[in-house]
Amino acid sequence: MPRLSLILILTLAFSATAAIPQPQDEDFAQSVKQWTTGPEFISPLVDHLPKAPGIPSPKDVLGYHIGTPKKLTHTADIYKYYRALAAASKRVRVFGAGQTDEGRECIVIAISSEENIANLNREKDDLAKLADPRRINEQQAKEIVARAKPIYMFTAGLHSAETGPPEMLMELAYRLVAEDSPLFDQIRRNTVVMMAPVFEPDGRDRYVDWYYKNKLTEESESDRIPGPPYWGKYIFHDNNRDINYSQITMRNWLKFYLDWHPPIMHELHESVPFLYTFSGQAPQNPTLDPILYAELPWFSNFEMTKMIGYGMPGVWTHGYVDMWSPGYLGFMSSNHNGMLRMYETFGNGGANTMKRRVGAPEGGAPGATPQTTREWYRPLPPYKEVVWSMRNNTNYMETGVISALELASSFPQVILENFYHKSRNSLESGKKDAPFGYVIPANQPDMTRVAFIVNHLRMQGIEVGRAESEVKLKEGTFPAGSLIVKRDQPYGRLAKILLEKQDFPDANLRTYDDTGWTMGLMNQAEVKEVADKSVLAVPIKPVDTMTVTGAVTGEGRLMAVLDNGANSLMTLRYRLKDTKFEAIEQKAQAGGLDLPAGTFLVASDPQVKNQIEQLGLKAVALSIAPDVPKHLVDLPRLAVFSTWGATQDVGWVRHAFDQFEVGYDLIYKERVRKGNLRKSYDVILIPNQGRGGSKAIVNDIEARKSAIPYKDMYGETEDITGGMGIAGVNELDKFVNEGGVLITLGVASFVPADFGITRDIDATRTTPAFYAPGPIVEAEVMQSSNPIFYGYSKKVLPVRYANGPLLRVPAEDRKWILMQYVGTEQSVLSGLMKGAAETKGRPAIVDVPVGKGRVLMFATNPCYRWQNLGEFGMLFNSILHFNDMQK
Repeated sequence: MPRLSLILILTLAFSATAAIPQPQDEDFAQSVKQWTTGPEFISPLVDHLPKAPGIPSPKDVLGYHIGTPKKLTHTADIYKYYRALAAASKRVRVFGAGQTDEGRECIVIAISSEENIANLNREKDDLAKLADPRRINEQQAKEIVARAKPIYMFTAGLHSAETGPPEMLMELAYRLVAEDSPLFDQIRRNTVVMMAPVFEPDGRDRYVDWYYKNKLTEESESDRIPGPPYWGKYIFHDNNRDINYSQITMRNWLKFYLDWHPPIMHELHESVPFLYTFSGQAPQNPTLDPILYAELPWFSNFEMTKMIGYGMPGVWTHGYVDMWSPGYLGFMSSNHNGMLRMYETFGNGGANTMKRRVGAPEGGAPGATPQTTREWYRPLPPYKEVVWSMRNNTNYMETGVISALELASSFPQVILENFYHKSRNSLESGKKDAPFGYVIPANQPDMTRVAFIVNHLRMQGIEVGRAESEVKLKEGTFPAGSLIVKRDQPYGRLAKILLEKQDFPDANLRTYDDTGWTMGLMNQAEVKEVADKSVLAVPIKPVDTMTVTGAVTGEGRLMAVLDNGANSLMTLRYRLKDTKFEAIEQKAQAGGLDLPAGTFLVASDPQVKNQIEQLGLKAVALSIAPDVPKHLVDLPRLAVFSTWGATQDVGWVRHAFDQFEVGYDLIYKERVRKGNLRKSYDVILIPNQGRGGSKAIVNDIEARKSAIPYKDMYGETEDITGGMGIAGVNELDKFVNEGGVLITLGVASFVPADFGITRDIDATRTTPAFYAPGPIVEAEVMQSSNPIFYGYSKKVLPVRYANGPLLRVPAEDRKWILMQYVGTEQSVLSGLMKGAAETKGRPAIVDVPVGKGRVLMFATNPCYRWQNLGEFGMLFNSILHFNDMQK
């Protein structure tokens, strides 16, 4: 046979083989068509599922297709599917990513071409070099951009009630492995797709269990019941606001990100109809690179264009989440020179199909944002009413992410170039734009809070150094040992964002979360912004982790443990709970040291000395006690009250108490209603919880036709609905009148005023013109000798405004006011407060005698998330000195 004829035959045979379409899963196509509630709610990208020999589909492992009505998947089965996929294909790899707060496994899946998967370690190294341009020159950067593949990372299941994303990603993973088409070939060839299939495994499993027990029969919005009282160990949605990465699970993901440096991280959420794709709207943090603000609408507009082109209504952008706060979990990407992406897809809180009303109901809340109007950013709006299914949710989300991957795989070099340029620009900005750095002076009274700041910066990959000699700058002279954060580093922009005072750009704008988070103010530690460029040349020794070791000086039978505001003083007292402690009530001098009011006196003992050193405290040994008034520091029998319907803010208090080893009972309505509280407790703390004011705390979840029981490691009840009611309030009133101390935080301080426990205190709200989303403001200490202010040396303190009640105290009882807001425009230290004058002179803390007991009402929230550690001391003091506050 002539050579040319043989080549022609082989070519034709190959072409014929290549032209053979993949076999399709007919059962999938029929089922999906049935489950999709309208032909406009699906696209040609997801209306089929190819069959690939040897590659298991989700149904092959789980027994059902993704989007099957009334089917949700537990974390273990999700992981089982991905491991089966990895076992069947060299296009897949599974990584461990640590364990959760409750000990469950976290994993990540990587999918790409076989060649790219085989070279993943090289990809990891290449991205690390682009993330730190100091390691390479421009030519080397170009070479890396030419050969490397961007990692596009999807995350799902951060919020446990948003059930669709973990389901959808399994189907997407199968398509990425099994589908042979020019589009999917391009995606595999030009990108590495990573997936964190369940970002919060603890909450996912808890919610899926709850769904099968309680929500499987829901048919409409009117018969929906609440989700479980808990998701993770401590918090709900705030796992996406954990700016200081307090939760173990969230730290896992930060560590993974800093190990792999994916240029794009795409969070998949559920809420608004039908699919919102994040475009980085104003207010925008101006410190982030302008490139980012060009990338975000580039992607979101492409996705919207594609999906509207498929005829899918309700795809929109712009009008929802802004780019001000750096505290959202996925912002670990944009904070580190990557690109944060995010969807909100319409969901039903489960896998039931139901009719949903989308348009704002008549007589709705004033100012409510319509979601069904046609706008420039929403050209084909959602319907006002819709029958919505889990399969609709999957169709929308999966169509969107495939479109995103189409764009990313079409321009992989642009993505890598931008990633490199943003990293390089951060370095250059630190060299030419003030501030050039920050100095955290050594020898501050409490260095444990300095260590908290430094170690958080280090956790985020920000470089911190210690000056080995005195530092002289235009801003002042700083002692040897001071900590220096220079801005000419890859994450110098992030350092500035975290340490600077937030200057909100426009008081007429609204923002999705907090407007102020300045770490120095939040921790009440000195952090000096430096405009002197010579700070970049200061010799420093790199700090990996900052450890503060305490010390005891001198000799004597007593130890005086200085109260300089260290929160670990609380830990010392609880660790040595059977040891006698006294506190001095006035400042004194002894052993050549000034002893602040609140200083502990304890018998000298090696165990005490060891704990002082471990906890970073300062002490001096004395032969005799100072001749000043003192009192015993008794540990109270402490209860922390939580509703069943709003456990999150209570969770932040629980987390702080657990971190500082504070003993407490967690109680609910059942224990309060039971009564006889004074017999069991000396102090009851009601943390800030919910947003509905006192009635929401007292009445909690509206009763249903039948009881909704709950049993968990965090508590159990025969019915989560109903609240403590008036009967519970009466028992709290009895508790106080019989000599107990009731402490209320933030919104919870409406309760004693509104329900008559503190009959002479009024609690009102600000006017509609007032707007203060989490600013840091000044508050004036009115009773500086009160034990609540032990460890605080200043008359005016920075506090986070918590939108608690505006309290009013009778003129003759103003001695009850311990602290009040300054309430001027100049007193807003960081973030936005519009209408500050409404708070002028209003009490921030009041201590009200009631019967034999007291009610301590914080209009502030001195235990907000894991952020305002500088205010924790006020709460801790109110517990440690519960029976010595009023004399």
